Amino acid sequence: METWDAIRARRNVREFTSDPIPAGDLDRILEAGRRAPSSKNGQPWDFIVVTDRDNLERLSGVWQGARHVAAAQAAIAFIIPPFENDRQRTMGWFDLGHAVMAMMVMAADLGLGTGHAAVADQALAREVLGFPEDRECAMILSVGYPADRPIEPLNKPNRRPFDEVVHRERW
Repeated sequence: METWDAIRARRNVREFTSDPIPAGDLDRILEAGRRAPSSKNGQPWDFIVVTDRDNLERLSGVWQGARHVAAAQAAIAFIIPPFENDRQRTMGWFDLGHAVMAMMVMAADLGLGTGHAAVADQALAREVLGFPEDRECAMILSVGYPADRPIEPLNKPNRRPFDEVVHRERW
């Protein structure tokens, strides 16, 4: 798929088939995140990929909106360090957004759907994922083949109209 098509095809998926994801495809998604831009090349992230069914089911309990993780074929947890101040935290989360979006677009390019989830229960996330006490799990991205319809460019996305969103030179 071309980049423009992958961007137009990417959508949040919450229901997945049971078809396994090839290991090479998962690695490509992870590599897309690893290559994402970051401020001063700080790369303030670690990724934990989970494919074990029991762990996916347990991870779905980290937040009420994470139920889709249980049905995914994989999940990627985004682990971040403590930030020294508000400026570093803002830059770190901005950088993390780059990594997450790069992975989402790469997944769409491979015909895979993704769904993101917040993490409210850090203790459960840490218990399942084993990340250090001085880190937190920022979010989880579920990955799998969509159960409802394939990933393909959307002609009429549910988005605000272009002319309503885009302002040229001034508001």
